[in-house]
Amino acid sequence: MNACLKPRVVLPLIAAIVAVLMLGTSVFGQCSMCRAALGGSNNAFFIRNFNIGVLVLLVPPVTIFCSIFVVLKRYRRSDGKDRANDNQESDTADPD
Repeated sequence: MNACLKPRVVLPLIAAIVAVLMLGTSVFGQCSMCRAALGGSNNAFFIRNFNIGVLVLLVPPVTIFCSIFVVLKRYRRSDGKDRANDNQESDTADPD
């Protein structure tokens, strides 16, 4: 499989899996106490909106975590390139 083709296949696959998990009826983003308190309610619209609200509140922590991960990954990659450039310069330097 071509290396440039992998992201084209993997990213839509991951997006599809996430969509199926989020749209599934058995997915509830709440603790057992919240579920028990809402279970006695007959207002299905409120329960649905509450579930969506809980999932929306999950977005900022996940975004922060992913941002930190990306920054650290880029820093590590650039640090490795700098070291490779330093080693390459020291190898080609004239030992006069």
